[in-house]
Amino acid sequence: SLFTCGHWKNWVLSFDDVDHPYGDEDEAALEAEVNGNWTPQEKALHEARLKAKAKRRVRKSSSRSESLSESLSGELADGDSYSSKGKVPVPNDRKSRTGKGRGLPKKGGAGGKGVWGAAGMVYEVEEPDVKDPNYDEVAQGDTVYATVVPEVDERELEKTVNPIVREYFEHGDTKEVQMLLKELNLGHHKYEFSSLAVSLSLEGKASHRELTSRLLRDLVGKVLSESDMARAFDKILKELPDLMLDTPEAPQMLGQFIARAIADHALPMAFLDRYKGKVDCDHARAALDRAAVLLSMKREMVRLDNVWGVGGGLRPVKHLVKEMNFLLKEYLVSGEVKEAERCLRDLEVPHFHHELVYEAVVMVLESKGDTAVKMCKLLQAFWKIGLITVDQMNRGFQRVYDELPEINLDVPHAHSIMESFTDLCYQESVITKQLRDSCPSRGRKRFVSEGDGGLIKN
Repeated sequence: SLFTCGHWKNWVLSFDDVDHPYGDEDEAALEAEVNGNWTPQEKALHEARLKAKAKRRVRKSSSRSESLSESLSGELADGDSYSSKGKVPVPNDRKSRTGKGRGLPKKGGAGGKGVWGAAGMVYEVEEPDVKDPNYDEVAQGDTVYATVVPEVDERELEKTVNPIVREYFEHGDTKEVQMLLKELNLGHHKYEFSSLAVSLSLEGKASHRELTSRLLRDLVGKVLSESDMARAFDKILKELPDLMLDTPEAPQMLGQFIARAIADHALPMAFLDRYKGKVDCDHARAALDRAAVLLSMKREMVRLDNVWGVGGGLRPVKHLVKEMNFLLKEYLVSGEVKEAERCLRDLEVPHFHHELVYEAVVMVLESKGDTAVKMCKLLQAFWKIGLITVDQMNRGFQRVYDELPEINLDVPHAHSIMESFTDLCYQESVITKQLRDSCPSRGRKRFVSEGDGGLIKN
């Protein structure tokens, strides 16, 4: 019986289909032997033939040139017996039919039905693979969802940081900048935020530099460390020659930034010491010398709050009024219109220029000499270059008009001085005719002529 296609089938072979152990010549030889007609030589030759034929039969049965399936299919197709081809199939034979095997067991002896690996093999606990087709997400326990923010690429860093800094120059809220930076994953490039902010402020106004110094102070300890700030200033010192192409005053400004940062405890105190005798660039040396000079000066305030001057609407009103008074007094002494213009621009309060007009007119009322002519010349210069607008000019004069009765208590001739000054300003095209006509005039008591007996007319 043979095992074919998973079923046992009985094959009945006829006697004619059986491969006889002897051929026709052998049968004749057997008959001759039976009759006793063999010679010893024939008998020896006959035995040699039998041995050779037996060897050939064994060699054919052990041949591995064809697989068991091929032999079975060949027998089914041709109807020949297994013995006709010289093959004796062995049931459950697991040897290779290709003849290319090394004679080793499959899978190192770890294969087979009901076998889980080789003997003595210990399996470790494996983590579930997400790519496994049988992976079940629900069976893995609690699922934790987290937002992964990719690190900002160095090439995209400037495009990401510049809008944040420019928007900060408008609102001045350092907490909002901190929140935006925490949402970004700057990675090991976070120190470059400080260098980019300082570089942008060098191209801007004094108020921008003041805001940048405050931002650096508030970021240290929350978003950046002192070492990050030191790396940022190291980078700016190396890029200083390139920054001077757009901002020639960059070394002096950078020195002020360093001094302010050290005073605000944003930079370590030893930052300047590690550069002593190690700087080859003249521009970097000038910046460090500027910082050292500012830190060595004796100041009443612990921080160098006025290192960028007084500017912007973030300063107190009283402080701005004081600065404008000082500006006008300095102009009366020096008479330099250009210097006064520069100081007024540095204050960066165009919405508060009406205070300058107000203070200038009050000084004319309270002083004597050629003050009115000088002030008219100054207002005319500011009017022509557009530094003081029509609205600010009208508002400043109108404030004086409203307070003229109170000023008259200290200055008895305030009304007459005011009328003459407005006429002068109108002649120089500083104010409009409508503004001149709206100047208040004090109602005076008029005396009768001498012929009326000295009586006062009502």
